[in-house]
Amino acid sequence: MNILQIVPELNVGGVETGTIDLAKYLVRQGHKVVVISAGGELVAGLEASGAKHYSLPVHRKSLISILKTIGKVARVIRDENIRIVHCRSRVPAWIGYFAARITDTIFITTCHGFYSTHFFSSVMGWGKLIIAPSQAIARHMIEDFGVLRQRVRIVPRSVDLERFRFIPPRDRDWSCFNIGIIGRLSPIKGHIDFLKAVSKVLRQHPAIKVWVVGDAAPGKQPYKEEIGVMVRRLGLSHCTEFLGNQKDIPGVLSQLNMLVMATTTQEAFGRVIIEAHASGVPVVATRVGGVVDIVDDGKTGLLVSPNDPEDMHRAMMKIIKDEKLRSSLVYSAYEKVKRDFNVELMVSNTLKVYEEAGSKFNVLIIKLGAVGDIILSVPALRAVRKNFKKDNYKIACVVGKEARELLDRCPYIDELILYDYKGKDKGVRGLLKTGKLLRKKYTDFVIDLQNNRTSHILSRLSMSLKRYGYDNGKFSFLLNRKVRWPEKRLSPVEHQFRILRMLGIELEDDRLELWPKDEDRRRVEDFLGSQFLARPKYLAGMNIGASGRWQSKQWPKEYVVKLIDGLSNIGVRCILTGQERHLPEAKELYAMARAQSKPIIACGKTNLNELACLIEKCDVFITQDSAPMHMAAALGVPFVAMFGPTDPVKHLPPAEKCVLLKKDLACSPCYKPKCKDALCMSGITVNEALEAVEKLLRIESSHD
Repeated sequence: MNILQIVPELNVGGVETGTIDLAKYLVRQGHKVVVISAGGELVAGLEASGAKHYSLPVHRKSLISILKTIGKVARVIRDENIRIVHCRSRVPAWIGYFAARITDTIFITTCHGFYSTHFFSSVMGWGKLIIAPSQAIARHMIEDFGVLRQRVRIVPRSVDLERFRFIPPRDRDWSCFNIGIIGRLSPIKGHIDFLKAVSKVLRQHPAIKVWVVGDAAPGKQPYKEEIGVMVRRLGLSHCTEFLGNQKDIPGVLSQLNMLVMATTTQEAFGRVIIEAHASGVPVVATRVGGVVDIVDDGKTGLLVSPNDPEDMHRAMMKIIKDEKLRSSLVYSAYEKVKRDFNVELMVSNTLKVYEEAGSKFNVLIIKLGAVGDIILSVPALRAVRKNFKKDNYKIACVVGKEARELLDRCPYIDELILYDYKGKDKGVRGLLKTGKLLRKKYTDFVIDLQNNRTSHILSRLSMSLKRYGYDNGKFSFLLNRKVRWPEKRLSPVEHQFRILRMLGIELEDDRLELWPKDEDRRRVEDFLGSQFLARPKYLAGMNIGASGRWQSKQWPKEYVVKLIDGLSNIGVRCILTGQERHLPEAKELYAMARAQSKPIIACGKTNLNELACLIEKCDVFITQDSAPMHMAAALGVPFVAMFGPTDPVKHLPPAEKCVLLKKDLACSPCYKPKCKDALCMSGITVNEALEAVEKLLRIESSHD
């Protein structure tokens, strides 16, 4: 695997040391490792390990510098054939993110600190996977930056046991306690609290030395002077030594008798603690952030309250006075380091993150259409699942509120994402909110089966690298994998598969499917049982209403009544289906029908899955171009389809047992929702419909 790490600089520090350790061990395992930084003292050691280094200004916060560097990093990615871009700080992450997008490369971040919650820091949550060194940092990214828990991987920092030599308590000189604090000179590191605690220790145990290891950053020298003043004021000048930055931390730890971490704010991890554990140095640390992941209080170290010199003093005196406790802490801590924080484990776990990012993919399908359109998308969903196996691909589907019920049990989808564009998500705000949710989930590629302006915008808002759909002029510039709109009319299923062919997916099975529950079937059985005493010879479903928008699809009421009566003559009882708003019309039809022909009224009495079960009970179904027509096709129920203003070539579902009724008029198909004449529908006669039903019933009975 070819891996690029980007860090600001390669000078002494926990992040930098971790970068070097990871690079060294990855090279040993045969991986190609490239590091980009602004340079530093550790570059020579990095290159000596077999990794390659590029010096670029990835530490500068200047926008102009960032923009210039993105292209340079992209060239490195291409030249080195990089597979994974791993960034460990915010400026490198901004550069790495866009360079990775340009080159279609996997982007990963490691969050090494508690970042302020502004936009500049948010890039640390944009990786396909986000590595956190501790539970505390993981919670920080989830709670403060909205990163989804399933994208966070905890990989603790490690210590290279080849560099840090464990010195057993019996081999260490305890006659003069050398107490050290290691870290940059900054108020958050708690040096003042540490010195106050040490001054109390000095009164009880005069034989101590104090080492302050680390230096102030440029511009922070006044704090260093403040520490010096505090040393003199507390009477510690004779026993305190400021060692500045030290390259040889293993050498420093070999001469310490105790390490104190006095950090006052949340600590991301506390690398120096596990280095002390690896060296056989007992530790006192404040109970902050990731420190609690490392130190088991009373077992591998002593934890104290932050900003509490008295508590720290008591813990330090326990270690000084109690030789047995000292020894127990040292050996228990060393065993924990070998088990949980060794560098081989860190490398192995990081490699697992890389491999997961390179082999696990998130697929997003957008299908916002009405119920019928959702049913017609089932062959596409099935084909996507067949080509993208569950072990490696998670398939999510964005649907509207109406259609969600139908796909709740779909075996081809791992997650349904609701976009209630007619309700609570209506308007620009709802669109942006849904787009934000899609970005959080991280999508490797989007398949836009809806192909309208809204779906194209959602595709782009997802920030997916690959966005597939039709080049239809409806904001399709937001897609980057497009196929031309077909010049000839295609069946609805074939129309969708033109998009899937860009992914190498062919149409092999155009069957429609539905997945109602047994509970839905029981409710339908109960409903039918309450409507007639004996089972009729045949049961015919009749959908009396299309969507409210499509008045032009309606068959005349008097035709419906005549068909109900005509079907009754041949032993067929009708059941009227539709939504609750169709109930007045159903009652009117009921009143108009002959006494012996009275239909069952089911309008508004079923949900979608129950309607499917009701249609499944029918011997034949009569419908205009509507969702129940697609349900009948999915359930294998013979149906009569009446088409008027719409084109059956583009909308008729695949079915073996279907009779199409259509009048070839000069104005049809017009796709007009309203028409004062509607000759295309009124031209379909009752006799034609009756003959179609008889034909289908004969076909069906031949299978009995």
